[in-house]
Amino acid sequence: MSQAQSRSMTSSEFLAWEADQELKWEFDGLQPVAMTGGTRAHAVLQGNLLRALANRLDGKPCQAYSSDLKIQTGSGYRYPDASVSCTPFPDNETVVAEPVVIFKVLSASTSSDDRTIKLSEYQSLPSVRRYIMLEQDRVFATVITRTATGWDHALIGQGGTLAMPEIGVELPIAELFNGLALTAAPQAVAPAPASSEAG
Repeated sequence: MSQAQSRSMTSSEFLAWEADQELKWEFDGLQPVAMTGGTRAHAVLQGNLLRALANRLDGKPCQAYSSDLKIQTGSGYRYPDASVSCTPFPDNETVVAEPVVIFKVLSASTSSDDRTIKLSEYQSLPSVRRYIMLEQDRVFATVITRTATGWDHALIGQGGTLAMPEIGVELPIAELFNGLALTAAPQAVAPAPASSEAG
């Protein structure tokens, strides 16, 4: 969740300012955007996701990172709920190097931006191969995948699997919703036709 602050600054000014803040802030390229608290469902989903990724990536060159680290999107900075990078970077770095897969747990207050503005920002990053948006009120995910000609969209429901060949991981979507009492969405839906949008 987020809330914009009416204060214009450059990206370098933001980084210097953010370092002195107690709370977490994103930067949309013009102004800081405060990150507010989430729900239990959000916390459970994020925890399950990070645990599942860490278990499957153990011993592999790729590593999963939590929302403690940010993603640079042009002149902006975002804090996804999880990301995976296969590029080593210093232990004291706060920005994920060359993210390959990015995950976002959707909420009512941010869903619109996550599906549009942030989607566009992540698609602009050459390293990003997949953007996965998880619903928190039903077992469902929207998966945006880079292809040779643009981007594919797939909808994954109860019984489906999140296949991420770029990091060598397959993850049953139901595993991410363990511990939540949710209404199951329909069975996994076939991928939509490829989009002509380049990125």
